Amino acid sequence: MVIAIDAHKLAYMALPKAGCSSVKEALARVDPSVDLPDEKDVTLYTWHNLYPTKRFRPHRFEEYEGYWRFCVVRDPIKRLLSVYTNRVLQFGDLRNSVKLRDGRDWLPDLSREPDPDAFFQNLDAYKQASSSIKHHAIQAWLFVGRNLADYNKVYKTEDLGQLAYDLSLLTRQPVEMPRRNTSEAKLTLDDLKPETIDAIRPFLDEEYEFLKGYYENPLGSKLHATCAAPIRRVS
Repeated sequence: MVIAIDAHKLAYMALPKAGCSSVKEALARVDPSVDLPDEKDVTLYTWHNLYPTKRFRPHRFEEYEGYWRFCVVRDPIKRLLSVYTNRVLQFGDLRNSVKLRDGRDWLPDLSREPDPDAFFQNLDAYKQASSSIKHHAIQAWLFVGRNLADYNKVYKTEDLGQLAYDLSLLTRQPVEMPRRNTSEAKLTLDDLKPETIDAIRPFLDEEYEFLKGYYENPLGSKLHATCAAPIRRVS
């Protein structure tokens, strides 16, 4: 689903765990069709209920050819690790999973409070057990499409300040880019066992290949010590 601000001819495709909470709030505050709630009533879900994140559909995206189309991408390591710190630890998606609680026969014996290694070594099973985990941990192209050249601009999460500046120019009004849904915990690849890294390497290799114009893949036959992924700043 394209998040369109018709008054300003803006079209945004949201990628989960790539600053989408922040971008949605910024857009809502310049969208004249939105009746903003009182600040005391605003929650994180206010913006997601207003602008749901849905997968990319080419025919729907083409409808906004005359709009200024953009998306925001994130370093694949940071994005994936934030699924654990934000969705598992902070929001308790697995504790709230009905499938895990009821012990579905087709699921392996999975902990509802796994440590990082257990979670990432069993990531595919956890995606089956929790629609939220699946939503946040699947490939980026499913949300932004396979051809990033179709966008007027692709921002990295490190460039949200530039996005706010550009939106100010396009809307002719001040735009602030809040930092929403930041992870409270911190996790890096150095915290994971080698076998865990091997388990997620195919997914990460695929993501880095897709985003090779924006991020360099630090994974090779060996893990580089510089692959730390602090995850406090963006959703």
